[in-house]
Amino acid sequence: MGRAFEFRKARKMKRWSAMAKTFTRIGKDIVMAVKEGGPNPETNSRLRAVIQNAKAANMPKDNIERAIKKASDKNTENYKEVLFEGYAPHGIAVLIETATDNNNRTVANVRAAFNKCDGNLGTSGSVVFMFDHTCNFTLKKEDIEDLEMLELELIDFEVEEVFDDEEGVIIYAPFEQFGSLQSYFEENNIEILSSGFERIPTTTTELSEEQQEDVNKLLERLEEDDDVQNVYHSMQE
Repeated sequence: MGRAFEFRKARKMKRWSAMAKTFTRIGKDIVMAVKEGGPNPETNSRLRAVIQNAKAANMPKDNIERAIKKASDKNTENYKEVLFEGYAPHGIAVLIETATDNNNRTVANVRAAFNKCDGNLGTSGSVVFMFDHTCNFTLKKEDIEDLEMLELELIDFEVEEVFDDEEGVIIYAPFEQFGSLQSYFEENNIEILSSGFERIPTTTTELSEEQQEDVNKLLERLEEDDDVQNVYHSMQE
């Protein structure tokens, strides 16, 4: 198993721990997808992917339909995706993905989190180069007859890792290959259970337990913010 597998295993224990927070994040993803490509998932591949993720998170069908209807309203403000970069204590690189309807508020909250936890909010480009931007898919096992054959067929898509997981067959590839892979799986009747994007650190730093606590204070504070969608870091877990 490679780097993506280890990264995924470490994050699974923490990710989407609070159901209400999960639904809020997915709701924002729905708004952005509908504003970008319309309310019809058949013609909007981004919305189609978000709906798959909503189902994987056990979001009720009524909630999904309500979110799509609300997003279709012209009076519903769109969210802007903003990436923040900085350093936590002990030189740990941190990337924060946000979706906000008020950038001033988000900037102030993120800066306050860094200041109060002895970190430093950086400028654009200060740490993003330390992370590989990847896409991932969880596929239905029953739709895949031969895993090795699938891996060979996906060489042209620059797929980096293919592995069997309790949730399904997991595929990791460069961020830019998301649309091509989504089309390939749909055309070949391979059900996509969920999909998404990750920023995987190219190198990680091992810290003592006490130092990890310092970093976790910042990470937890950031993750509690309603504007924050995902937080990535270079601390070894």
